[in-house]
Amino acid sequence: MPDIETIVIGAGVVGLACARALALSGREVMVLERHGLIGSETSARNSEVIHAGIYYPPGSLKAALCLPGKNQLYRFCADNGIAHERIGKLIVAADEAQLPELERLHRQATDTGLDDLVFYDRNKLREIEPELDCCGALWSPSTGIIDSHGFMLALQGGLEDKGGQVVLNTRVSRIKPCEGGYRLEVDTGDAGTYSLTCRELIVSAGHGAPGLMQDVAGAQAPKAYLAKGNYFKLQGKAPFSTLVYPVPEPGGSGVHITLDLQHQARFGPDVEWVEEIDYEVDPARGDRFYAAIRSYWPGLPDKSLIADYCGFRPKITGPGEPAADFRIDGPRAHGHTGLVALYGMESPGLTSALAIGDHVAGLL
Repeated sequence: MPDIETIVIGAGVVGLACARALALSGREVMVLERHGLIGSETSARNSEVIHAGIYYPPGSLKAALCLPGKNQLYRFCADNGIAHERIGKLIVAADEAQLPELERLHRQATDTGLDDLVFYDRNKLREIEPELDCCGALWSPSTGIIDSHGFMLALQGGLEDKGGQVVLNTRVSRIKPCEGGYRLEVDTGDAGTYSLTCRELIVSAGHGAPGLMQDVAGAQAPKAYLAKGNYFKLQGKAPFSTLVYPVPEPGGSGVHITLDLQHQARFGPDVEWVEEIDYEVDPARGDRFYAAIRSYWPGLPDKSLIADYCGFRPKITGPGEPAADFRIDGPRAHGHTGLVALYGMESPGLTSALAIGDHVAGLL
């Protein structure tokens, strides 16, 4: 008899959404989190943007989960009093050579079912955001911003309301299939190590998921890569009322302008491929931001950017390789009943979290 019916490894936004969905289905659910706080890695270190579903190819999991996830998220925020704002976003072409990319993005988004994008020419753009100097832009009215920590607390509350629990400071070091389910080797620091068994297992461990799955026969876990994204905040008030993104760049969406719920502006993230997690932001990297930002906002003042924070995208493709889709491996992928492993859950993971939770529950 297993100790717990269902265990989720990782209390980030995706893990919590999966745990809540499984608890709502009537399961006994426990979430194991190695840190002392929920969502303290990728989920706490991003742009806190509710994505519309523009960048993802038709037929991809990202496209299939982002659009319904966005709609679910807006409803969830309204129902649970989570701070958010449907603030909108401009994707701007700094010169005419980038206009075809805007057209491609528009076609792709339409093909995936997103039908609210509007093209603005230079004159219309100047009316709306006079500080921008661009040839044109795509306007996305359904893009928003969110209090990501408030969202995660609400997910945890929904889990606990159904009898589930989150156990912090508990690191899973090994997974081994056993009779009737899975045996986990667990390290709790001062309290020592022990084994825990479950019937169903969801591995939503972000950067650590590929490593945890290496010992599971048939799992074929991908290689993990780390892409650090550094953010800088703007001193003073931003002259923009919406989010401003350049056309995408390899590895990310370019150095963009996002606003928090107090409308304080921050810039980033850039793409820095690294071997280890280090949360220090090198102030010198800000020097590279000025040219990128001034390509669409020439009025950015000198010495106005201050190093703020960084995050790490849990990549499963490396430098120079095409961006990977979400990879969610259920029993049909690896042959193990009751096991789902999630890899490469970067953007739009936060936006898609509720839809991902439903998808994972469906795989079981």
